[in-house]
Amino acid sequence: MTSPAPTGPPTTDATRAATPPRGLSPAAAWLLSVACGLAVANVYYSQPLLDLIARDYGIDPATIGLVGTLTQVGYGLGLLLLVPLGDHVDRRALTTAQLGLSVLALLAVAVAPSAPLLLAAMAAVGVLAVVAQVVVAHSASLAAPGDRGRVVGTVTSGIVVGILLARTVAGAVGDLAGWRAVYLASAVATGAMAFAVAAVLPPDRRGPTGRIRYLRLVGSVFTLFAEERVLRVRAVLALLTFTSVTVLLTPMVLPLAAPPFELSHTRIGLFGLAGAAGALGAGRAGRQADRGRRHAERTAGLGLVAMLAAWLPAALLPHSVWWLVLAVVVIDYGLQSVHVVNQHLLYQVRPEARSRLTAGYMLLYSVGCGAGAIASTVVYDHGGWHAVCALGAATSLAALAYWRAGKNG
Repeated sequence: MTSPAPTGPPTTDATRAATPPRGLSPAAAWLLSVACGLAVANVYYSQPLLDLIARDYGIDPATIGLVGTLTQVGYGLGLLLLVPLGDHVDRRALTTAQLGLSVLALLAVAVAPSAPLLLAAMAAVGVLAVVAQVVVAHSASLAAPGDRGRVVGTVTSGIVVGILLARTVAGAVGDLAGWRAVYLASAVATGAMAFAVAAVLPPDRRGPTGRIRYLRLVGSVFTLFAEERVLRVRAVLALLTFTSVTVLLTPMVLPLAAPPFELSHTRIGLFGLAGAAGALGAGRAGRQADRGRRHAERTAGLGLVAMLAAWLPAALLPHSVWWLVLAVVVIDYGLQSVHVVNQHLLYQVRPEARSRLTAGYMLLYSVGCGAGAIASTVVYDHGGWHAVCALGAATSLAALAYWRAGKNG
């Protein structure tokens, strides 16, 4: 039975939070999952294409790294400046607007006549890619309480699969049709998704939110860190787990491209397919989280143990490349389990602030990704692959210890 439309004063945050959502069908959840995957993949398409882009614009190798850096910086800014808007404006309108603007940004990348314009367009792509996080928060709000874990797990799986497959897709399309074709194809797919999301998503029925200054809205992301222990605990756990995964994924191209393997970039990109298999962890984690806090924490703990165990086969890479395939599958399965449980527990507090909770959580995720990328390449340069595995195992162990200490948060 649905609640009648409000007829009195503007609906308060508490009233909106208490209004039971109508639910989100599995088909709609999968559509949102694909939308998230397409959005976040835009941030990572450039990684296997840097040499082609550098050649096209005559950019030296030291400078071409700015493409990825500016895209990631843009993503971080988007988390802080755009995602909190989901708690204040119509989320369906915000989602479709961001997808539509992403089409323009992707087209700008594809036709950029000069390097400065390319870099500016790449930064815009990063800013707008945070629509994936707006969608996750919105899906949690649309889901029925007893089904929220499954919905969040389904939608979140699209994000991780998008990240993992971006390099594979970009490398294949880039080899066939050039790097610009990657962004043209993404623009077409994103445009189609904008229409699909607008048609499928129900109207945002939260009611009026009242006036709140934009700077106050953004600043409240940091206020939530002070007020909500669960955000602090889960965000730090995200920092540690995503650091660990990035320690594995960032430098692995170096031993794989070197003797005795000497794999091509296209073959190395196929490792994303192995990681995508770990997306199965998201669905299972979501279903377990729906069974209650105890099951959610148990799922997170098992995921952290899996992430720690993955470093043993990773260390065996010199013996066979298949050990690394196993490590990628296991560590991503564990990561997905922890990530979905984290988000499920976050969305149980402050329903009126889900977008801001997502922004705060993902800010530390971004810090973890950046730290893992920098630390792993430095360690590989000084100590080789086994030193990287030791760093990753230490980070995973720290995450497990931190979870045990803070799981009651």
